Amino acid sequence: MLDTWTNGSTKSAIVDFVERVTAEGPDHVEPDARVAVFDNDGTLWCEKPMYVQLDFLIRRFREQAEADPALREAQPYKAAWTGDLAWLGGAVAKHYQGDDSDFAPLTAAILAAHQEISVDEHAAVIAEFFEAARHPTLGRPYTECGYSPMVELLRYLEDNGFTCYIVSGGGRDFMRPISGPMYGIPPERVVGSTVNLVYRDADVYTTADLQFVDDGPGKPVRLWDRIGRRPVFAAGNSNGDIEMLEFTASSGHPSLQLLILHDDAEREFDYRSGAETALHRAADDGWVVASIKNDWKTVFGA
Repeated sequence: MLDTWTNGSTKSAIVDFVERVTAEGPDHVEPDARVAVFDNDGTLWCEKPMYVQLDFLIRRFREQAEADPALREAQPYKAAWTGDLAWLGGAVAKHYQGDDSDFAPLTAAILAAHQEISVDEHAAVIAEFFEAARHPTLGRPYTECGYSPMVELLRYLEDNGFTCYIVSGGGRDFMRPISGPMYGIPPERVVGSTVNLVYRDADVYTTADLQFVDDGPGKPVRLWDRIGRRPVFAAGNSNGDIEMLEFTASSGHPSLQLLILHDDAEREFDYRSGAETALHRAADDGWVVASIKNDWKTVFGA
């Protein structure tokens, strides 16, 4: 039972919660209401030194800059062309601190990166990326950068009658091809940011029109829209997960809010940027904080 977790208060809090809601008694939660939601980036897999999807997009930005030299002086194409990962990572960090001055042009470029192709073509491009790409500092394929303790937690919850969903700010269709092999989560249980799709000529095509950003206050809206139930368990790692954790805490059932703390520079990364407010809320509201350094016996699989 949660063998990759260190015995201590965090593991005990998770096990105690599951035992209370599955046993007959005042805290019992019916199986249909045992919904658990998990952020992806930084919660189920590594998000540093940049998001995995950002690496995927940077490669596309370089292709576009190669074809059009004028793009090389405009962000984020300039950063991709010159390898300025600090600008790209900073754009996301500033976003979670309330500054979207760099995130806005990044978002526009993301929307235009893979437009007007069929959803099957899009999935094939993503599959090709995952077959070849490796994490820039860990040297592992991205598909081996999932957190073993979190995958074990998914199975533990499922074994106790929970239905688990991924609810992430990442692109839904970027996560779907790997959610099954990496996490055992089928594509219909992946909720994420999306572009509008159109149907023509017996196929479905992508567009450059944003449909929904599944982040911050958008997360409870999107998960309700797609799942139709209020979760009783939620796991995240950043300020973008606060509203999802709040929504879970007000379920009317016993609930647990889990926040992953990245504090292990030796085995992963050590950072608080973009999670400052979430960590304060965890202390104030009694959310369970899982320290990678202290609560996980291992981080990645063999």
